[in-house]
Amino acid sequence: MKFKKKAVKAIALASSTAILYNAFNGFPADNEVLLDLANFANRNGKNAGAGRSLSINLGDGQCKWQPPVYETPETIDFYKTMVVGFPSGDKRLTFIQMEALTGWAAKDEWDFEYLGMTNNPFIKANYPHHEGVWGWEDAGDQVVMVVRNIRRSMVEYHDILWDIGYAKTWDEASLLLDNLYSERPPLADFLEWRDLRVMDEVHWYGWFIDYWMERGLMRDIFSHKITTPEHWYMLMMPTVYSKDEVAYDLVVGDQAFVPPTYDPHCINDVSGGCEPVQIISAERLIQLDIGSAETRKIAEVLMNNPKMAMYVIEEEAWDCVWEELIVKKKGLKTFIDRPNTTEHDYNFSAEMLEEMILELDRLINKYGSSDWNSKPTAIDLVGLLQEQRSSVQTEINEVTSGSRVLTENDFLGPAERKRLKIEKFEKELSKTLGDKEEIATQTRYLLKKDKEENDFNEFFKHVEKKLLQNRKIKTKSRVFKEEEKRRKLEEVMNRTF
Repeated sequence: MKFKKKAVKAIALASSTAILYNAFNGFPADNEVLLDLANFANRNGKNAGAGRSLSINLGDGQCKWQPPVYETPETIDFYKTMVVGFPSGDKRLTFIQMEALTGWAAKDEWDFEYLGMTNNPFIKANYPHHEGVWGWEDAGDQVVMVVRNIRRSMVEYHDILWDIGYAKTWDEASLLLDNLYSERPPLADFLEWRDLRVMDEVHWYGWFIDYWMERGLMRDIFSHKITTPEHWYMLMMPTVYSKDEVAYDLVVGDQAFVPPTYDPHCINDVSGGCEPVQIISAERLIQLDIGSAETRKIAEVLMNNPKMAMYVIEEEAWDCVWEELIVKKKGLKTFIDRPNTTEHDYNFSAEMLEEMILELDRLINKYGSSDWNSKPTAIDLVGLLQEQRSSVQTEINEVTSGSRVLTENDFLGPAERKRLKIEKFEKELSKTLGDKEEIATQTRYLLKKDKEENDFNEFFKHVEKKLLQNRKIKTKSRVFKEEEKRRKLEEVMNRTF
């Protein structure tokens, strides 16, 4: 009888812990998942690390998702995979596949930097983008690069920043991680941020791809020329230097030849080198007809080395793992869980789309050339970039033909927003003045004033400070309510047990 009471108490405790975990991490509240999370709570309590939590292969192509073990034993010699990609939520979608396939958890580059080194076999990284940091020392062995549509990357990149309150520090971001993928940011926040950043981030997108494909070769972000270490390290500090201050011609000059220099991290800190062993498509991964093929590519990467192959679930369950995560949405929330995800509502201007086309054309021509087109990774990359180009070109055609009408409430580039501003100004003047010469004089004054106030293009300016203040006000009460809810649940558990 005494044993039975203890067993009931243990089950109740595990279930309560699971409910807590469910409440704050956005898992579906069905009984099966609650039981899974009860097991997760037990594994990550005093028995954490005692065993591996592998998704269960039920045979005949059936399986059951299980959350991974987060406290990884230090004694295991893993062959570790770096999951790299431009900031846009796609890497999470990829590493949760790895977690489900092996039972071992991934860890973010910033967590390594601020919480210290652990033995997690999967490393999520934005590096060398300014949102990233090389925090995992020399732990990496191979690289998988995740590529997402450039247009969608720009949208989701901002969405994630908004989720975490445009945090500038690890401490600030970690407090708001529960907000990830929970809401669609206000359009006004999109407009301000995009006008400030998107034209430059388009070049960062291509520069990021070049960095990994070329094994850490140092290039300028905007001209994509090979650059010097001095210049490259300045580019890596966008909060310190303005765009004008890191202009290639200013820092490097007109040198006839700049010798190639590689990031020391790629030379010394990745046993298999920085060049990706596989390219994964975020868009393809979520498509119902071909998504499981991307999971198969991920599994095959892990099977490449016996140190990881021994942990991968049986091949007959790979398709099922994809279905559990993508179709049934088990596990961590990802960008596919964000409500109101129709990105068609957010228009980019023709100049922004054309900038994307120019960058995509550059990448397609480069990696489709004879220097690259014999490599499977380059072939996959060019195929993805060509798909992107087609979709962006379709949007340009819609904008220029007028079938997609841009308004002041849409995504507009700086030039088009200025044009609309002037048009509105002239209409208002014509109502009151009616004098064309006076209207022209006032318009010239507006243009001069606008140039004086906005003749800069620094990476981070007052707009982000304003958005951060607004976001902090909105999230302060929410964080307080969540903490109060957590405290009350803990009080109930303490009284019960």
